[in-house]
Amino acid sequence: MPVDAEQAWRDLQRIRVPQERVYDEFEHSVSGGRGTTYGTAALMWVFLAGVGMDLPRWGVGLFVAAYVGLLALLVGRSSRRSRMRLHHTRCPGRMWAALGATAVLVGGTIVLAGHLTESLEPIYAGPVQATAAVTVYLLSLGPANRVAADSVRRGGESAADEEAGR
Repeated sequence: MPVDAEQAWRDLQRIRVPQERVYDEFEHSVSGGRGTTYGTAALMWVFLAGVGMDLPRWGVGLFVAAYVGLLALLVGRSSRRSRMRLHHTRCPGRMWAALGATAVLVGGTIVLAGHLTESLEPIYAGPVQATAAVTVYLLSLGPANRVAADSVRRGGESAADEEAGR
């Protein structure tokens, strides 16, 4: 059965345009908006500054519980506002690598800032350590989000190319 190349091309474009809109919306939803980003950063700063003040064990436990609770509340609010829900999004290795690299970078900054501020009083060391970690978090978040969105987009394109090749 002969295949009309022009018709096949039009069909492929008709499929790809909505697919591109889905990926564009995914890129938008990955960032979570400025409110979520700065809310998370502010919460991280308060947590790190508070934990760096030599609190008693119960104080650290209370701080961790409050941090996890507020972070869960922030994530819940952000996900409820999201216009898009992807049920079967593939999470490629590149996406997990970007997340892991960001976590290692921020964690390394926390440890390094902790060592560099050991000679300071806890009242000063905590805010310095928190500021350094949050700065690295905010600077690495944009590239990590782009890598995550790009890896999902590429994963979808390869799946679409496989479908078109059949």
